[in-house]
Amino acid sequence: MRIGVIGGGQLAWMLALAAKEMGLSLWVQTPAATDPAVAVADGVCYGAIADGATTARLAEHVDVITFENEFVDLEGLQHLEQRRGCFYPRLATLAPLLNKYQQRRFLQALGIPVPEFTYLGDRPPSLPCVIKACRHGYDGQGTFVISDRQAWQQFQQRWPEIPPQGFLVEAFVPYVKELAIMAARSPQGEIALYPVVETQQVDGICRWVMAPAAIAPQVSEQIQQIARHILTALDGVGIFGIEFFLMATGEVLVNEIAPRPHNSGHYTIDACVTSQFQQHLRAITGQPLGSPALQVPAAVMVNLLGLAEPQVDYGAKCEALAALPHAHLHWYGKRQTYAGRKLGHITVLLEDPAAARPIIQQIEAIWYSTPVTV
Repeated sequence: MRIGVIGGGQLAWMLALAAKEMGLSLWVQTPAATDPAVAVADGVCYGAIADGATTARLAEHVDVITFENEFVDLEGLQHLEQRRGCFYPRLATLAPLLNKYQQRRFLQALGIPVPEFTYLGDRPPSLPCVIKACRHGYDGQGTFVISDRQAWQQFQQRWPEIPPQGFLVEAFVPYVKELAIMAARSPQGEIALYPVVETQQVDGICRWVMAPAAIAPQVSEQIQQIARHILTALDGVGIFGIEFFLMATGEVLVNEIAPRPHNSGHYTIDACVTSQFQQHLRAITGQPLGSPALQVPAAVMVNLLGLAEPQVDYGAKCEALAALPHAHLHWYGKRQTYAGRKLGHITVLLEDPAAARPIIQQIEAIWYSTPVTV
């Protein structure tokens, strides 16, 4: 079967590698020949992510089209879906998710707990709060923590007029942990749930993932129930990443849904029976879903981000990381590096979950000049 992916970054790259393992052909739609997935894809249609004409060309070469990111033009793809019916997740599944404000309203209508939120209007928001661009925000871009009136004034100076897509205003959430789950659903309604993981975000970018999360069983069960509810309500097909805030009371709030492979699921490549990328391909090609179980007691994943200091010897850092016991280094081969850009990730498999935090600290010390507190 032939798969098309709108996008050519590291997620498409890892999908392409999984496709080769499964004997599937994979094409990508991407703007540049230097994008990571181009080197391993079976075919490429060059064009902007939101360019419907390029997607129409892609559709001529493949049986089903899926998405690497949420930057697509749904309206522009409607006629193609009506003519060929070739998208997974379906466009109707994506429709309530691509705009963060609409996504929150969708979850609220389902009775799923979310942080207090509103749409940014003419009146100043209650402080403290977090303001998020409703569209096209990722890896911290488009997210603003407004802790006091000075921060609000700085935001107003940056955005004297609200853009057409608008902003979501979220009440500041005093969470104790950030959690996530990868959940997959087939066209027949079969659902596979991966272990709940703990994540840490720094400046809006995922820094590390710990699997499984050290949480009470009832919290894990609550998250699994919510994930099932969401995927069923969406009639979703494929893999979905769902992020949560864990409160001191044990309550969980849904932060965000990503209808695609997700950074919090990269550990599954090395740690689980079926990786998130294999699972996504299984789902969108109508195959039975694979086991999402961990093959080891625990695992950690740390993102390897571009560094701000000049003349970084990334090769030496990678060699040091690869020498760690039970380490699996994934380098995306990006030509351009800059501070905060995701250049790769490392997963370390563990026999003892108690070793997770020390290993993360060791990786942080090798890669970053200012390691985060774990």
